[in-house]
Amino acid sequence: MKRSFDPAVLELMDRPQPVSIELECDLERIRQLNRWFGSYHVVSSFIRRWIKPDTRMRIVDLATGSGDIPRLIVDYARKIGAHIEIDAVDRQPATLQIARKLSAGYPEIFYHEANILEWNSVQTYDIALCSLTLHHFGDEDAVSVLRRCHALSQKFVLVSDLRRGFLLRVGVKLLTALIFREPMTRHDARLSTARAFSFAEMRDLAVRAGWEGFGHEKFRFARQAIWLQ
Repeated sequence: MKRSFDPAVLELMDRPQPVSIELECDLERIRQLNRWFGSYHVVSSFIRRWIKPDTRMRIVDLATGSGDIPRLIVDYARKIGAHIEIDAVDRQPATLQIARKLSAGYPEIFYHEANILEWNSVQTYDIALCSLTLHHFGDEDAVSVLRRCHALSQKFVLVSDLRRGFLLRVGVKLLTALIFREPMTRHDARLSTARAFSFAEMRDLAVRAGWEGFGHEKFRFARQAIWLQ
């Protein structure tokens, strides 16, 4: 199945909108999917390698959504006694408003409203993260995102996303027919299955972005990740 991407068709959560019950519900569903279907596992497996006790690190999380990945990392850092600060970037004001509310007890996280293709920081980072975002872009912009990630951190970079294929397509169709039936979640999840990159396509994006010596691995539940360290 070939990747399908029409830049004129936006996922519902990507469209300009105010804070609403529908948006809050959709972001909650995304957090549940991240928790149950492997995205937290992927990020945690790398964070445990890269963040050590008593260290100080600066992290940037691009397209942070409701901030669940930064909160996951802060929880781990607190547990092991590491000292971290996270700049969490997203272009949607309503989503950031929800993220800030959910992160009231996390002073380590600083939220910024910006397009990640244009985000310029005077800070340098030890870790650059981008989770479940690459499939929101066409090929050329996806390559630009990977270049931006590499430019923001010369130390550790992790980009994780969906992996297009039969398992993803069937799994999402069943989940959105039986469990996650809200209109926004159903629409966006099904659109994402067509927009996800295959394993070979993800590798090609990293090569085009100039990544050298990168790792690339498949993970359970149709996830994949590329990284630099």
